[in-house]
Amino acid sequence: LVWSEPVPPPAGSAWSCPPVRFTCALHNPPNKCFVDRHCPRGKKCCRTFCGRKCISKPPAIPVSYG
Repeated sequence: LVWSEPVPPPAGSAWSCPPVRFTCALHNPPNKCFVDRHCPRGKKCCRTFCGRKCISKPPAIPVSYG
């Protein structure tokens, strides 16, 4: 079972966690981290589809002209 929930505005850091538009229905989803310092350098502790985990910065979206 999946439901949609509002996406908060990005936090004011060097880069922000990607928005999570759907959440799993587990009452207590597994969390691999709770704060950024639980993650290796260059990764952030972000909410994901089901629980929190360390993720790398998403790649920049290339812009093409023409």
